[in-house]
Amino acid sequence: MNAHKATLLNGVVLILMGVWGYFASGSFTAFIPGVFGLAFLLMAPGVKTENKVVAHVVVVLALVVLFALTRVFLGTLDRGDTLATIRVGLMILTTVIAFVYYVKSFIDARRARA
Repeated sequence: MNAHKATLLNGVVLILMGVWGYFASGSFTAFIPGVFGLAFLLMAPGVKTENKVVAHVVVVLALVVLFALTRVFLGTLDRGDTLATIRVGLMILTTVIAFVYYVKSFIDARRARA
């Protein structure tokens, strides 16, 4: 896997889990991860071509998503909602995986310049 594929995977998972969360809860706030997922999908071509600006924007968005999902995850644990915990946990997992590949791609790019 590379940063581009990780971006696509994260985007798709955020969208699918957001839609599932909406149908499970009826809350429109469940679409928020889907909006970020759509943003990831739209920026994936820039990640593939190693556009520096797009890559940095994607990393910042991933950090924002990770922070927000961590707060939501703690809320699902407090409520004892197992399915919501699984959904949010999966979104966190794919975001962390994507973030690791972003960092790896930055390191690889720096080594290639040196």
